[in-house]
Amino acid sequence: MSARSMTAPRAAIAGGFARTWAAVERFAFAPASAAPLAVLRIGLAAVLLVQAGMVAPALFDLYGRSGILQGPLVDALGRPASVRLGWLIGRLTTLGVGEEPVIVAVGASYVLALVALLAGWHARMAAAAAWLSHLMLLMMTADRTNYGVDRFANIFLFYLMWMPAGAALSLDRRLGRTPVGPTSVARLALRVVQVHLCIVYLASGLGKALGEQWWNGEAIWRTLNMPEYRQYDFTWLAYHPWLAAGAGWMVLLVEIGYPLMIWPRRTRRLWIAATVALHVGIAVFMGLGIFGAIMAVLTISAFAVRADPPGDAARAAREDA
Repeated sequence: MSARSMTAPRAAIAGGFARTWAAVERFAFAPASAAPLAVLRIGLAAVLLVQAGMVAPALFDLYGRSGILQGPLVDALGRPASVRLGWLIGRLTTLGVGEEPVIVAVGASYVLALVALLAGWHARMAAAAAWLSHLMLLMMTADRTNYGVDRFANIFLFYLMWMPAGAALSLDRRLGRTPVGPTSVARLALRVVQVHLCIVYLASGLGKALGEQWWNGEAIWRTLNMPEYRQYDFTWLAYHPWLAAGAGWMVLLVEIGYPLMIWPRRTRRLWIAATVALHVGIAVFMGLGIFGAIMAVLTISAFAVRADPPGDAARAAREDA
């Protein structure tokens, strides 16, 4: 076998690896604007501030040792060996600090951190403070009463600690604390958010598809008529079961199709609109406004906001046309 015939396959393999790595670099590290991350920061902080305003009147009822759940029950239902509000109260009580000032201080710290995050003032530190306060209040102390919206909020607050979300639409940017122009870090951070959402929607859709309830409409019927979620009278669906079944199929289509249809430019806008419409429906017909708002913010910030530099954005616009 000649040397030329031996080197040809090696060159082809090396060329394949080079092209693959170049594609990975373009996907994960091509410089991008921080605008999508800024929209994520602003949207998430705004929705959580609304949620905090809704919770504030019942702060002591929810987190006080003499509230709806008495002290021992709060400790029993909270996560063991974690930084819970009861743990902090117990430590500070030995120093002569009362329960109410601790609850007020933690709640106020959470709100102030969200305000700083919204404005983009020391954005990463604000995200860290908001994440820690949210973790203590909603994830550890109220572990048995939180639900999906709290988990998503906590995850993406954690992401914002490491992302350059203050590099656009922020006081940090105005004060010159952040680098100017597209960066590779912004692209990588955006890809983390995008891939995370794709995994979440695909897993949710496949999980629903494994049962019969989403195929025959039972899941839609039960959701709309359960007392804790019921906003309107949908008992009339019993006479039109095909509507409930069709709604279930649409949910499966949107969620399972999300990672496939959200990336191509030709179908991206349609799937963004369908996903946002799904969460608006959840907010209107189930009363889960905060959940619907946060999920809409995630998709809009991740896929609806241009991240490409001006030249690339113009080229993408021509391709869309």
